[in-house]
Amino acid sequence: MLVIRPLQETDLDDLYGMAEKAGKGLTTLPADRGLLQRKIERTRESFNQRCAPEAGLYLFALEDTVTARVVGISGIEARVGLEEVFYNYRLSVTVNASRELGVHVRTPTLHLSNDMTDTTEICSLLLAGDYQGGGNGLLLSRCRFMFLDEFRKHFSEKVFAEMRGVSDPQGRSPLWDALGSKFFDMEFVQADTLSGLGNKSFIAELMPKYPIYLPMLPDVARAVIGMVHDNTRPALKMLQAEGFNFNGLVDIFDGGPLVEAFVSNIRTVRESINRHAMVINKPIDLDVPPEHRVMICNRSFRDFRVTTLPIDCIGPDVVRIPHDVAEALLVESGDPVRLAPLKEGALSPMHPLRGQADEDEKILDRLRNYRSRHAQD
Repeated sequence: MLVIRPLQETDLDDLYGMAEKAGKGLTTLPADRGLLQRKIERTRESFNQRCAPEAGLYLFALEDTVTARVVGISGIEARVGLEEVFYNYRLSVTVNASRELGVHVRTPTLHLSNDMTDTTEICSLLLAGDYQGGGNGLLLSRCRFMFLDEFRKHFSEKVFAEMRGVSDPQGRSPLWDALGSKFFDMEFVQADTLSGLGNKSFIAELMPKYPIYLPMLPDVARAVIGMVHDNTRPALKMLQAEGFNFNGLVDIFDGGPLVEAFVSNIRTVRESINRHAMVINKPIDLDVPPEHRVMICNRSFRDFRVTTLPIDCIGPDVVRIPHDVAEALLVESGDPVRLAPLKEGALSPMHPLRGQADEDEKILDRLRNYRSRHAQD
């Protein structure tokens, strides 16, 4: 069984192993034991509510309960830019015109921005290669939206994600080579790693504050602004399905896009429902396709847990939960739980709630017909 839970001190070795295999693409989780240990400590402080809510870092581990191994991680940064300044470039247009000369020129421009300050970020998504597929990535990403929805007071109304931009197999970024390298005497990988380690003061000290006119950059650099790395396309597609959209901001190093959404508009949040647990001893076949499964979470802040169940387990008032799944979720009969589709379209006609909605619609149609006939009489 795969279960989402808060990251723990004993997860360091598994986390370090995944970070090593991820290479240089995931700068928020570099293969640095000291940094990873500090992130775990900060996560424990956050879940135990021993720090200010706005300073919280919530990292979730995907654990294979059979092997007791952590096989994935995802996270939420409660607020960015409160201690270290958070930088992006905003894509805009500068217009120059002369009526006398009949000239009207629109020039695409990059402006240094701190627009996302005090906004919640979803981050640090990483899944072990041998666990990719089967809806595991969906569970790892979308569990964060259930947590955001359950504990909204700890987060901003708007949430964003910074997507990895284009770079080659050697880790070279066309935008960095054309722009950043002119102001930073270091390679792209080194600058991106320093930023991921939290050493961001050099950005403020060295980055130009004036606008960057895109026509002055080579074509290869302009072409990657707002584009994502091939390995990041599935994550972007997943977020777009949740309602995230490009907000006009890009990463200052590789030009990767930022996508954002309001919590109340996120699909998982909009389609989530509340039920009460009914623990049963009868076994249930949990091995069903992702489109026939739902995510289920407890309502605990400190001991948050998420896993999946077949959609047929949901009733009008309760959800039937096998005993072993209930133990993994730390719930008992009568406890409130939250459910949400694992995959788009999971609320199919076979879903009991959809079936009830269809029956309700039929009743409404009969009522409308009756009223129509009565009005004619």
